Amino acid sequence: MKAQIPAILAGKMSQLRTPVCDLLGCNYPVMLAGMGGPSRSELVAAVTEAGGFGFLGMVRESPRRIQTEIERVRARTERNFGVNIIPAATPRDVLEAELETILALKPFAVGLFWDVARDVIRRLRDAGILAVHQVGSAEEAIEAQDAGAQVLIAQGIEAGGHVRAQKPLFDVLKEVIAVANVPVLASGGIADGKDVAEVLRRGAQGAVLGTAFLATEESFAHDYHKKRIVDSRGGETVHTQAFHINWPQGAYVRVLQNSVTRGERGDAFDGRREVIGQEKSRPIYLFSTDSPLRNMTGDFEAMALYAGEGSAKIGDIVPAAERLRRIVAETSEALAAQ
Repeated sequence: MKAQIPAILAGKMSQLRTPVCDLLGCNYPVMLAGMGGPSRSELVAAVTEAGGFGFLGMVRESPRRIQTEIERVRARTERNFGVNIIPAATPRDVLEAELETILALKPFAVGLFWDVARDVIRRLRDAGILAVHQVGSAEEAIEAQDAGAQVLIAQGIEAGGHVRAQKPLFDVLKEVIAVANVPVLASGGIADGKDVAEVLRRGAQGAVLGTAFLATEESFAHDYHKKRIVDSRGGETVHTQAFHINWPQGAYVRVLQNSVTRGERGDAFDGRREVIGQEKSRPIYLFSTDSPLRNMTGDFEAMALYAGEGSAKIGDIVPAAERLRRIVAETSEALAAQ
């Protein structure tokens, strides 16, 4: 059922803009995280066409897939959108092929994460592509800015998926804003309009949401993953290094509890390569960073069920545009009540 937006808020919704909205060309300061796997063209186009800003999650994807996904978004909307890649988690030859495709197709923005890749940022800027970098500390914010990042995302430890920060979002956000001379967005545990309103009050120019949009009809996540999020309750996420195959050593993730996080599948670092699923012909290994997707088969319960601490606030699976409308209405109402 569609959320009912009070008439008194209709005007306020159209005014819910920050300077980053003008920079990105979106109506609302609500962004879809570039989740590797779930954030594909159908979801990005839905969020973007509804007035938000979406990032395609293209981590370690082939040039053909990147081209196809960009073209599919462009076929669905004329609005700006971005592409998310992670140099530190991508073999250099694959990264180079990704960059060649991206530079040729020129999406409006590219989102980056983990280590600061100065050469990548320089090449993006030279091509006229907006460089966005997610950081987990003031030190990383300074480094990313110095390298040329034009927008920063301050990520808190509450975030689902890979987590760079070691502190709560509000602490990281305060530290990053203090050293930033570019727009700062907030990410980590943000699931509804009240959360968005709070980060705006604290100086962020927008909010980046992953889990809330993962549990939507257009998300490429498998229905099992979506249902686990909807069924989750407070305190069910875990900050762990257990899901590590395909990523740099020592990387933490936040996931829903499962047999792996409870230690029922053995030592995650004993060197095993046990196949627990398939994505077409590609094997999915136990302890890998792969999360369940629509085109996968296998033991989904033992895969990385990424979810932020705000997952308990998500009670249904709806179209992405509906999720965005609810968030915008709640944000407007929360700001109006202050």
